[in-house]
Amino acid sequence: MERLTTQGWQRRAEWLLTVAAVAFLVSYSVEVLVPGLPAGVRLALRAVDLLTWAMFVVDYVARVLLAPRRRSFVLRHLLDLLVVLLPLLRPLRLLRLLVLLRYLDRGAIRTLQGRVAAYVVLATVLVLYSGTLAGLDAERDAPGSTITTFGTALWWALTTITTVGYGDVYPVTTQGRVVAGVLMVAGVALLGAVTATLSSALVARVAGSPAETPGAAATTDLEAEVARLTALLDRHGIAADGRTPDDPRG
Repeated sequence: MERLTTQGWQRRAEWLLTVAAVAFLVSYSVEVLVPGLPAGVRLALRAVDLLTWAMFVVDYVARVLLAPRRRSFVLRHLLDLLVVLLPLLRPLRLLRLLVLLRYLDRGAIRTLQGRVAAYVVLATVLVLYSGTLAGLDAERDAPGSTITTFGTALWWALTTITTVGYGDVYPVTTQGRVVAGVLMVAGVALLGAVTATLSSALVARVAGSPAETPGAAATTDLEAEVARLTALLDRHGIAADGRTPDDPRG
């Protein structure tokens, strides 16, 4: 029987974890955006939360046990460890959504530039929406808070992730400030990814253009000049080696 590896487990578990991440995002969105839910609905949403957390715990433990060097695996997957160890901190539970980015490693997007661009777009949408939910969840009921509606939270998340920060809306709670810090770091990282992608595309286009290659341009000009001289010699009846048709050496 073939021994199961970490990569094999990931291939089998990714679809299930993706469904779990989407289910968690939906339940968390309902919990935050629809206040005053009946007790039964709130209980069902909490059950979804606990179930998805348990699935991520099982996945993490399985990958650690299957890893050839377990300590190295733990150090290289600290975000996965945070997802498992911090289930009660509501903003950090949104780290489970990172599993949605794994599918871009598959063969659907062939080029590296296309894959990076897809990462940036999906990561930006996830970070922006998740930051909006987390900020609203942390700030809505806090005394003196200015983040009390979804629209205000979205505006705050957008200005924070772009590092603009007008200062008209700001968090007053500890959890809200943690969310703001995560958004700032994510914004800088996403901006760096966008810059690197654009630079790589520009370099690839310039390098692949024959008109921009000095050696190729010089060769083309030289070939044209040789062809012009050859035609001129032919018109005067002179061969390429300098002999005329009447030359006795011919």
